[in-house]
Amino acid sequence: MTSITSIVQQFFVLISRRAVHAQVWRLAFPIMLSNVTVPLLGIVDTAVVGHLPEAHHIGAVAVGAMIFGVVFWGFGFLRMGTTGLTAQANGADDADEMRAVLGRALVLAVLFGVVLLLMQTPIARLAFYLVNADVAVAREGQVYFFIRILSAPATLANYVILGWFLGMQNARVPLLLLLLVNGVNILLDFYFVSVLGMAADGVAWASVIAEYIGLATGVQLLARELKRYPGVWRLERLLDKARIKSLLSLNQDIFIRTLCLMFTLAFFTTQGARYGELILAANAVLFQMHTFMAYGLDGFSHAVEALAGRAVGRRDEQSLLETIVSAGLWSALMSLVFALFILSHGDRLVGLITNIEVVRLVAHDFLPWLALLPLVAVAGFLFDGVFLGATRAREMRNTMLFSTLLVFLPSWYLLRGLGNHGLWLAFNLFMIARGASMLWLFLRLKRSGVLLRP
Repeated sequence: MTSITSIVQQFFVLISRRAVHAQVWRLAFPIMLSNVTVPLLGIVDTAVVGHLPEAHHIGAVAVGAMIFGVVFWGFGFLRMGTTGLTAQANGADDADEMRAVLGRALVLAVLFGVVLLLMQTPIARLAFYLVNADVAVAREGQVYFFIRILSAPATLANYVILGWFLGMQNARVPLLLLLLVNGVNILLDFYFVSVLGMAADGVAWASVIAEYIGLATGVQLLARELKRYPGVWRLERLLDKARIKSLLSLNQDIFIRTLCLMFTLAFFTTQGARYGELILAANAVLFQMHTFMAYGLDGFSHAVEALAGRAVGRRDEQSLLETIVSAGLWSALMSLVFALFILSHGDRLVGLITNIEVVRLVAHDFLPWLALLPLVAVAGFLFDGVFLGATRAREMRNTMLFSTLLVFLPSWYLLRGLGNHGLWLAFNLFMIARGASMLWLFLRLKRSGVLLRP
């Protein structure tokens, strides 16, 4: 009884730290704002070609954007791994390592970008074979692809720059860069398509030019930021074999984790399609709403990455726990707001996305599952940030493999008789498994005394 009372008292002490709450919000709020630009850009891309006379333009841009969404999302480890390593170097006040982390990650990003350029033809063939679009969509979609692929080195380098600034606890620069890149992209969309009369090729060139403008601006901001942290570029540290091996291992584990998540989402979509086009459409509409929820919770996850990484770099367990409690509290409150809003206004939100009455009626039946999702997913988002900041990617990889292979797939198999309800239940169980397994591992690491070992 005494131990329970002590834990409760410690919890209330932790949530009373106003300075910690301010730190979390200082990082989380700009990230949330910048996340809003992502779906906005997608809407504009679709809208500008949606006013062209032929419908295949919309399909070409949608297919091309989907392909690059998958390809570039797979390289998200460049952002995530950079944030944790940079935050730890920042926490240790090691300005030389801050530079070395940045240099290694940028070299890796450029190498991956060049590989994508060299492999563009086989990637395009495989992607369009899997998509199996009609001839007109595929033809223009390939035009979009072979232009947009030119942005690969800049896009991947921008991931690194965003991750580095987040690791330095500077969320204003990522906000500025994302607003710049997406803002320029939107303006060029209108200019190329509406003024010059281009189609999917204009949308693709807008993305390419915007990414390189973002990269040029990011490099300038990096040079200015590095002046605030006196240090030197050391070639021997940049080429340190042990650190390079650690970076590759970290990125490999994050990549496997991302593949599991991509597989789960793709499996959810394909299985929904087997229940008919109405179920497929309803699930797609509901997942648009889920995406906005994810962007909101991602703000706190990214804030935790930076703050947890700094705490690990300083070997400050108290600061780490304060960060987790503060971000966890705000994430939980936000997830509750999302859930209540979906329950009370879900039908109206569905109506804003589609005016097809039968799709709206089908989506209504599954709104309770969507409302439950933020409540069960919140722990997974939170501990993603904790494990990334602590560069515990192997543990995060293992929890994702467990959640995908031993929870999601078996749950779907056992519940498949329930149809789409069983699919949604399996997805919610997947989210519960992610959060619960990471919490269990976190407590285990804490008890074993290795939590603060990077």
